[in-house]
Amino acid sequence: MVSTAEFRNGLVINHEGQLYAIVEFQHVKPGKGVAFVRTRLKNVRTGAVITPTFRSGDKVEDVRLERREMQYLYASDGFYHFMDTRTYEQIQFTEETVSNVTPYLKENDVIEVITTEDGPIGVEMPTFTVLTVTHTEPGIRGDTATGGTKPATLETGLTVQVPLFVNVGEKLKIDTRTGTYVERA
Repeated sequence: MVSTAEFRNGLVINHEGQLYAIVEFQHVKPGKGVAFVRTRLKNVRTGAVITPTFRSGDKVEDVRLERREMQYLYASDGFYHFMDTRTYEQIQFTEETVSNVTPYLKENDVIEVITTEDGPIGVEMPTFTVLTVTHTEPGIRGDTATGGTKPATLETGLTVQVPLFVNVGEKLKIDTRTGTYVERA
């Protein structure tokens, strides 16, 4: 159990039977009445954000999360299969659980799997990933004067806007938080 005085950003708590990470919090002491803590909590599984308040001194259950490096193996029948790189133990996730990373996921990628005492609860991609361009219109010499962009389809099926000079077969660095082109790799 952790007191509201011990709240910090990133702390994961059990609130109303769901796991939430504290995004931000503020201790408020009004002129009249009891002090309280205003929080923004993000659901670890779904990503939904709520804004509950807690009375100062309330205790909530904290949850210990462990991050394990796992290698993505393959997808079949709506399940995504991963293998622990140290113990070779294999686990599977449903398509809904990994939907936030599937546009960037390719076989043999190493990602972080978030686990609790109850088992795995989600996956997290590195901030950047390198993907190969499989289809894009060819750039025409002189088109770069305006700094325009064009759509490019990557090996995972993700479509991003890229500069006009990017061609098929090039490897691109993609930001997995925003899904945007960063640079050529």
